[in-house]
Amino acid sequence: MTSDRATSTAASRASRRTVLGAAAGTGALFAMGATSPARAGGTEARGDRPGRRLPFLLDMVHANPGEPMTDSRYNDPRVLASYDYDGQVINEFRPPHTALTFETVDKRIFPAGSEGRAWVEDNARRVDAHVARAHAAGIACYFFTDIIVLPKRLVELYGDEVLDAQGNISLHKPRTQEIHRLMLRELFARFPGIDGLVIRTGETYLQNVPFHTGNNPITEDKASHELLIGLLRDEVCVRAGKQLFYRTWNTGGDGGLRDNPAYYREVTGRIAPHPKLLFSVKHTASDFWRTIPFNPTLGIGNHRQIVEVQCQREYEAKGACPDYVADGVINGFEEYGDADGSPRGLADLVDNPLLAGVWTWSRGGGWRGPYISNELWCDLNMWVTARWARDTGLGEKGAFAAYARRTGLRGDGAGRFRELALLSAAGTLRGHYGAAHPVRALTWTRDQFLGGSDKDLARDFATFVDDGVVEQVLAEKARAARIWARVAELSDGIRLRDAEDRAYLRVSARYGHCLYSVIGHGWQVMLRGVAGDRSGSYARDTMSEHVRAYDASWRAWERLAERHESCATLYQPYSFGKKDADGVYEADPDHGIGPSVDHYRKLLGVRSR
Repeated sequence: MTSDRATSTAASRASRRTVLGAAAGTGALFAMGATSPARAGGTEARGDRPGRRLPFLLDMVHANPGEPMTDSRYNDPRVLASYDYDGQVINEFRPPHTALTFETVDKRIFPAGSEGRAWVEDNARRVDAHVARAHAAGIACYFFTDIIVLPKRLVELYGDEVLDAQGNISLHKPRTQEIHRLMLRELFARFPGIDGLVIRTGETYLQNVPFHTGNNPITEDKASHELLIGLLRDEVCVRAGKQLFYRTWNTGGDGGLRDNPAYYREVTGRIAPHPKLLFSVKHTASDFWRTIPFNPTLGIGNHRQIVEVQCQREYEAKGACPDYVADGVINGFEEYGDADGSPRGLADLVDNPLLAGVWTWSRGGGWRGPYISNELWCDLNMWVTARWARDTGLGEKGAFAAYARRTGLRGDGAGRFRELALLSAAGTLRGHYGAAHPVRALTWTRDQFLGGSDKDLARDFATFVDDGVVEQVLAEKARAARIWARVAELSDGIRLRDAEDRAYLRVSARYGHCLYSVIGHGWQVMLRGVAGDRSGSYARDTMSEHVRAYDASWRAWERLAERHESCATLYQPYSFGKKDADGVYEADPDHGIGPSVDHYRKLLGVRSR
């Protein structure tokens, strides 16, 4: 790392620590007029060092599988072009090859006049329209592509030649490889305007493709990756001259290609580099969670990489409340520490030629809600990340300052906005995950669901009791609620130029305060209840007080939604459940923060709200 950038990154981290120190209590330091850390040191200025313009800047709106398409301004490639993006990733969970007739394989698959043929042709019109819109806006059009997804009729016709002993379509069958080569050739013949493909393995969603079936192609570990990448490189990059982004995301084993450097080097090292082949890597060493390390596969190997950044965080309220992650993505999140000198954020990879771009997920990820009607917080994460990718010399702080100016903020208003954003990151860490004592059950809250001590948090709570850290854990949750109270207070003094955004800033800040108050009081009841279950002695007065405070927080949250049309939909007090008949996840009504609190409510004799 160069000394200039090290100084800039260290200054950003010091600024963040100043904000957190002030937020340790009730925000009194700022209330007394202390200088906001975002204003300390004067105006934001570029460093003397020129920045890089990363070659690729892509965006994707991710639709929840099985649900209607996401309504977003970022579906419009003209908006992306205005943000200086050069590519749009289309992801409607209808891979572009589901818009093919497969006539080059067998004309019996989708015969003329059939229901399946009509669906395919309608899908083809959608693909044509996406390509035309993107190209009219002057940007490239890439398609998110699940492999393997093939027509059901094809599998019926060629099952003996494509299925393995377990009934899965096997990429290791010669006939399956031949079909995929024909498929890719037909794809680029039918849709010559498609600029490239983004390939996903590990998960295969079929909710939106009624005439197709499929499964994970990685059935033989490294050999499957090597086979698939080689086939795609031949057909997409070499033969068709199109761009190929091979995602390293997968869900099996020890992480493998996703986050294991030795595995990543071994697999990718067997593939000859090609200028049109890049690997796409999440910035986290797993899913988009805090407390997960920066991905150690970034910046290694022989192939260029783009980095995936989720702007509407599915585990962190999905933009229903402030949740600024661009600072952590670029400079490293506070929980990473400064110890070993390994990369902590994208700024640490700026001089690495393998870093070739950023792919933002402006919207989407996960399932269900909360559903938002205003994209302010998605926009902040997206715009700052994109601005940095187009001129890394700005640093995150410079990119943020540019966003503040863009929204009409100057002086103290910009400083308050910066403080609010950094505090949202601090409050999310302490409210959802834990800084001093992080939870292991990172999915205890996800999408619109809040888990409880009866299932999701059972192991973590048992550990906290065993380790004797109950009071420390609960103190951190109380601190989170104080941080969010400060966020709500700050929001009242920030006058964004756009009236709808200005109103949403205030509503969403209060949404965050309600959410983390519910969590804080719920944890007080549940964790103290678990400790009481173990000892046989309950802190009855304290727990009863927090049951009532939990009820009051829910009432305040419901009133917020009732009074403000822009308020996002609320969480449900239940655990994340199973898929319904349409393949969409539902609540688990028997478990969650609600049933857990009610269990102790009954024990304490506190009336229901």
